[in-house]
Amino acid sequence: MEVRFLALPVSEAEAPKGLTLSAASMPVLSKHPLVTGPEFQSIKVGVGHRLDASSSGVLVLAVGNGSKALNNLYNTRVTRDYTLEGEFGTATDDFSHTGRIVERSTYGHITKDKLERVLAMLQGANQKALLLYSNVDMRSQEAYEMAVRGLLGPDGKSLPILTGLCCIHFEPPNFTLEVQCINETQKYLRKVVHEIGLELRSTALCRGVRRTRDGPFTLQDALTRDHWAASDVIQAIGKKAPLKKNLKTQTKDSPLQPSEESTTVKPNETMREQQ
Repeated sequence: MEVRFLALPVSEAEAPKGLTLSAASMPVLSKHPLVTGPEFQSIKVGVGHRLDASSSGVLVLAVGNGSKALNNLYNTRVTRDYTLEGEFGTATDDFSHTGRIVERSTYGHITKDKLERVLAMLQGANQKALLLYSNVDMRSQEAYEMAVRGLLGPDGKSLPILTGLCCIHFEPPNFTLEVQCINETQKYLRKVVHEIGLELRSTALCRGVRRTRDGPFTLQDALTRDHWAASDVIQAIGKKAPLKKNLKTQTKDSPLQPSEESTTVKPNETMREQQ
C-alpha cells in the first residue's frame, strides 16, 4: 500500500484556508497481479546550459548515464547561437518587455547603417576580450596556428564573450539580432540589447531571447512539446548515441564553432525546444 496526503475541503471555521490534509492508503498498481513487465524505476535527467523562464529554444537534456557527457560538453569551447528580438524607444528596469518602464525616447534617427556600426564596435571589443582570456601569447606561432584552426577561446571560466553579432531584420522600432557567444546568460544578452540602444542615443528593450544552437545541438535535433513521449525520447537517444564518444575525447582545445562532422553525428542527449 502507498500512503498519500489528500486535500479535503472543510468549513472556514475549521480551517482558515478552507483546506486540510488527510492521510489515505492507496493501492500500488505496480503490485497488481495483472500488471506485467519490468517495474518502473526512476531515471536521472541532467540539464545542460540553462535557459531562464523568459527564454526559449534548444535545451540539452541527458538521460541516465548520458548525464556524464554533460561535463565533457561544459569543458569544450563551444559557442551558442541566439536570436534576440529588440525594440527601440523604451527602457525597462530588467531590460525586457515585461519590466517596469523607466524611460522613453525617440528612435527616428536610427538607421540600419548606424546599428551595424555599433554592432561592429561591440564585436571588435569582444574579440579583444577573447584573445585576452585565451591565455596565449598573441605573438607566438602557437597563437597563429590556434587562430587558423578556430581554437582560440577562454582558458576556463570567463566573462560573457560575443564571438559573432549581426542584424538580420531591421524595421524600426523592431529589430532582430543574431548572436554567437560563450559563457553568457540570457539576462546578459538582454542587457546587450539595452546597451545597443544607449550607444545609438536612444533606448531599447529585449522582447525575446531564443537559443537556436548549443554547440553541435540545433533546432533540427530538438523534440518539441508534442514529442515528449517515451518512444520519441528513446528514438532520439538511439540516433544520437555516437556523439557521446566524441564528447569524451574533446578537450579544452576544442574549437569554438562545431565542426561539420559533429553537426551531422547525433549526441546521446535528448533535446527539447521550450515553447
